[in-house]
Amino acid sequence: MSVFQYRDGQLFAEAVPIAHAADMVGTPFYCYSTAGLATEYRSFDGAFAKLPHLICYSLKANNNLAVMRTLADLGSGADVVSAGELHCALAAGVPADKIVFAGVGKTAPEMAAALDAGILQFNVESVPELELLNQVAVSKNKRAPVALRLNPDVDARTHAKISTGKSENKFGIELSRGAAAYARAAALPGVEPIGLALHIGSQLTDLAPYRAAFTKLADMARELQRSGLPLQRLDLGGGLGIAYDGDKPPSLADYAAVVEQTVGALGLPIIFEPGRRLIGNAGILVTRVIYVKEGVNRSFVITDAAMNDLIRPMLYEAYHDILPVRQAAPEAQSRRVDIVGPICESTDIFAEQRPMPPLAAGDLLAIFSTGAYGAVMASSYNLRPQAPEVMVNDHEFAIVRPRPTYADMIGRDRLPGWFSATAMTPDRRSAQ
Repeated sequence: MSVFQYRDGQLFAEAVPIAHAADMVGTPFYCYSTAGLATEYRSFDGAFAKLPHLICYSLKANNNLAVMRTLADLGSGADVVSAGELHCALAAGVPADKIVFAGVGKTAPEMAAALDAGILQFNVESVPELELLNQVAVSKNKRAPVALRLNPDVDARTHAKISTGKSENKFGIELSRGAAAYARAAALPGVEPIGLALHIGSQLTDLAPYRAAFTKLADMARELQRSGLPLQRLDLGGGLGIAYDGDKPPSLADYAAVVEQTVGALGLPIIFEPGRRLIGNAGILVTRVIYVKEGVNRSFVITDAAMNDLIRPMLYEAYHDILPVRQAAPEAQSRRVDIVGPICESTDIFAEQRPMPPLAAGDLLAIFSTGAYGAVMASSYNLRPQAPEVMVNDHEFAIVRPRPTYADMIGRDRLPGWFSATAMTPDRRSAQ
């Protein structure tokens, strides 16, 4: 059951009226539900009760400190892809030995920071990365725990921009080169190979690609074991989808069955790296209608949120449910409108020809399933302050990332020296 529901004609987040939060915070803003996060985490964790496992929440989906802290308190680890995310996970209270560092382009300083922190493992995606990590580890008199990320050449059947397991993608080591790369890792003095990893994409709604990829991973694991190479665990990545447009993502029970049938017999501990599955439906973006503009052939609902706040519709042609915060009367007649933002770009569109009840300036709208890849992908394009983030816990709510002021934004810039003492008007220059 969704944590965002109508009560007496008003949309609530848990026990907090969205309209009240909007009055206090201003629009647009993101709103996350503690109960939604906790429910999704416990469901995911419970689905794998029969297998030794660790959930490492993927911070790239949403890196808000309060979100990570909520999950850390539930026992989650973290999957990070940058030094910034590493610092966020540690600041949120995630133990270093529950942190996995993934990503195709780790730098030497990032490797050094992760080694100093004592993380659980590096998911290494190429032999050059393996060699650099070895150099950094040797310089620190350490051994880096490494899982090699394999590219199984499996079509995830998801959007092309979020597919990561095909041979033409930049991610992972080709399966045919996996055994040699693992043997190379075992020969390096600064590396301790401990496992295999994969991640074939995001927003998967079909289990067949998982079955194919996990089967290939299991075959490689058995090959390594037969060769006498050490293998302590498997990392199965994340990517399990959520419902956006009426599609029905796989159940956790069915997903768990695929895992058990493909890699369960190996008896190895398993790492999972869900992101969207945990936070996606636990967040909404709240926006206010500025104008309703009647065009010749279309009607436009212009909101104070824009593509800089939520880029998914523009970038991925993504669908998000949009509902009025004040519930429409049963007899209200819907009509098709374009819901757009105020940015001077034709792509600043949240929905085209979407059936909506009558709307007017000042009305609040909630854009659903925006907890993942919403605020984390936002920008200040057009010098618009990024939307603040709010977290709800039962009847309480708090701003967990404030809206920057214009002074904050402009204050990031620095004028070069020639604009100070030497900056004079033409009249003053000629007088000298």
